[in-house]
Amino acid sequence: MFLKEYSLQTPSQAFVNVTQKVKQAIRESGITDGTCIVYTPHTTSGITINENADPDVVRDLLFALDKTFPDRPEFRHMEGNSAAHLKSSCVGTSVTLIVHGGEPVLGIWQGIYFCEFDGPRNRHFYVSVTNG
Repeated sequence: MFLKEYSLQTPSQAFVNVTQKVKQAIRESGITDGTCIVYTPHTTSGITINENADPDVVRDLLFALDKTFPDRPEFRHMEGNSAAHLKSSCVGTSVTLIVHGGEPVLGIWQGIYFCEFDGPRNRHFYVSVTNG
């Protein structure tokens, strides 16, 4: 198994394209066929795969998540970021990819995104690559 940690500074809310970092980790692993997991250990962020060709898609996703999970005065969490926790739970904190020929198997329009819902923050995420 190969494990690499990446750090990033995020804005208040964003989908940060980390596809190249994931590809770099797969190359460094030396594993040509297997599985790759991208994971964030934060409770107010997420990892997802979505379109990387049109930046309006990620803007629309953030807009829809804000509309679906607005900040509510009824929330009791004292940090005031319950909406970010809900978004993280909805999006999820990891994705699993097939690795074939030393590359992640992605559709032509797909990218891998670190999703920030409660920034700005210093964040990190992990890329794990395994054989088979």
